Amino acid sequence: MTSRVLLFLMISSMVVVLGVQARSYGSECETLASTIHVTKEHFDEVGRMIRCEDDLAVNKCEGACSSRVQPSVNTASGFLKDCKCCRETHLRTREFQLTQCRDVDGNLIPGEKGQLVVQVQEPAGCKCSKCGDTTR
Repeated sequence: MTSRVLLFLMISSMVVVLGVQARSYGSECETLASTIHVTKEHFDEVGRMIRCEDDLAVNKCEGACSSRVQPSVNTASGFLKDCKCCRETHLRTREFQLTQCRDVDGNLIPGEKGQLVVQVQEPAGCKCSKCGDTTR
């Protein structure tokens, strides 16, 4: 082949690769309300096991984020990776009172002894962030 044909093929290949990069995908990452079921076991002052549980309304992050992997001659792996994940921007700690506490026989414990305060961390906001980034 002549050098002119080779140059044309190289330029054509570059145009094809550059054309692939132009496509864009949307990202949707939201902070949504959710319900989780929490079960916590503990021991009372005389050493008897107590199991407390309840359904709690907390926030969660949910969605999809745009990521890409493309060939690259400038990286050791041979690929340029840009991965994004839907995750919390910051967390907040909330206290909840579990009110369904039972003894080892399954009997509901009445009054204050039948309640347990627990702390749960939940997302206060969510967005698409670089995967593996723990700096929040």
